[in-house]
Amino acid sequence: MEKAFKALASTPRRRILNHLAAGPMTVSEIAAKFDMAMPSISKHISVLHDAGLLHRQKRGQEVIYSIAADSLANSLYAFLTPFCPEARALAAERKLKNLEEEDAP
Repeated sequence: MEKAFKALASTPRRRILNHLAAGPMTVSEIAAKFDMAMPSISKHISVLHDAGLLHRQKRGQEVIYSIAADSLANSLYAFLTPFCPEARALAAERKLKNLEEEDAP
């Protein structure tokens, strides 16, 4: 989760995620939205991918990037759970259920 929050701390990386919210894009399509050198864009994309926030799919010679919404949502949920009484109750309920399943014959 720390990698995800470190990745989200950068304005260009948040902007990349914002552009990808509209749908999958290639590196070239992403780069066209920025006044930044291609190696810098590639580095930001790499950080986002390494943090588990992007999916990468190769199509021929192109690589298509999309938001890994499941990973992002799970990271944010795990981070916010301690601050939300309802989420804490659900987490406790889930933990109790898992313990009961482990004890079942």
